[in-house]
Amino acid sequence: MYCSFEIDVRCASWGKTYLSLAVGTKTGYRLFSVTSVDKLDCIHESIETPDVYIVERLFSSSLVVVVSQSMPRRMNVYHFKKGTEICNYSYSNNILAVRLNRQSLVVCLEESIYIHNIKDMKLLKTLLNTPSNPSGLCALSISHSNSFLAYPGSDTIGEIIVYDANNLSTMTMIPAHDSPLAAITFSASGTKLASASERGTVIRVFSIPEGLRLFEFRRGMKRYVNISSLSFSPDAQFLCASSNTETVHIFKLEQHSPSGEEQAPSWSTYVGKMFTAASSYLPAQVSGMMSQDRAFATVRLQMAGQKNVCALATIQKLPRLLVASSDGQLFIYNIDPQDGGECTLVQKHRWGATAHSNSHRFTFELFFMIAVFVSGYSEDGGAKKGEVIPEHEFAAGPVCLDDETEFPPVSIR
Repeated sequence: MYCSFEIDVRCASWGKTYLSLAVGTKTGYRLFSVTSVDKLDCIHESIETPDVYIVERLFSSSLVVVVSQSMPRRMNVYHFKKGTEICNYSYSNNILAVRLNRQSLVVCLEESIYIHNIKDMKLLKTLLNTPSNPSGLCALSISHSNSFLAYPGSDTIGEIIVYDANNLSTMTMIPAHDSPLAAITFSASGTKLASASERGTVIRVFSIPEGLRLFEFRRGMKRYVNISSLSFSPDAQFLCASSNTETVHIFKLEQHSPSGEEQAPSWSTYVGKMFTAASSYLPAQVSGMMSQDRAFATVRLQMAGQKNVCALATIQKLPRLLVASSDGQLFIYNIDPQDGGECTLVQKHRWGATAHSNSHRFTFELFFMIAVFVSGYSEDGGAKKGEVIPEHEFAAGPVCLDDETEFPPVSIR
């Protein structure tokens, strides 16, 4: 399918398998597929809904959720291959984020969260009076058995609420950071959760559902940054983080040997033991820095100050880092899984260009809007079911998207 590449980018998000890219534009939205390093296919283009600031595709299925700036309180669900609307729902306030997996569709407002059954769009649960969340920060795991939802538990410190979207109950609260949260993401299995605060210097990984800290990585010490995205590799062995700086960091999730007794004595081992011994006599903040791991691999982007979303994927049997930038470019890098170091740029695609370069015109992953709270909206939490297209199969029964060809099962590798 041919797509014009002169577009005004409003948002972009990676699909759950990280091989598809959904882009919201001034004129509508577009869906891309990354099948090889040298090929970026535009598989669908819609110009029916302008000013799209949220677009989320359910894996590689035909279901896509769209929210437009012209109607920021309404969510439209489409079957894009058939060109039909499945349904639409309206909410009490502006929609800030939408998350999908095979069981649930989650809609996040500034002070409430709505959990729908994705098969029939029935409203299962409304979480009211959640802490103020103006960026709509939330994460939903893709695992069938570990369908967990994570969202901020405070607007002043970095607390994370982990909610079981299958059993509709709170699992745990994780005191992740001293500062408010900036980014959270689950691993594919739903057993790990990574987080970063607004300071952007430390990234932590926790076990789910226990909430135990597994890893702590230091992105930097010199300056605070805005973490724009976090993403695990499909096997959860690596974690990448991008920000408003020119550097993307890749961390390796490996447990270090508990002692150096079995290792041949070396200068680095000796120095490491000295630092470990000294850390017990230092202030907690300083000793914490000494125990934090650094990046395993890095990428120096060709631009700085632009928002971007990163992902780790296996393309043509090799591990790759994908970075989609707000100026409409996709960068693909090779990763050395053994030695790390500086990643090599292997391909660059142009999937969009803008007529204006003002950074405030772009949003990535979320469109940040000021939501106005409407008190006493309705007892059911404020979700209104919209009109359902009568001739569509959704009006008669559940969404028919669970056949093997159109709705393939997730395989964790």
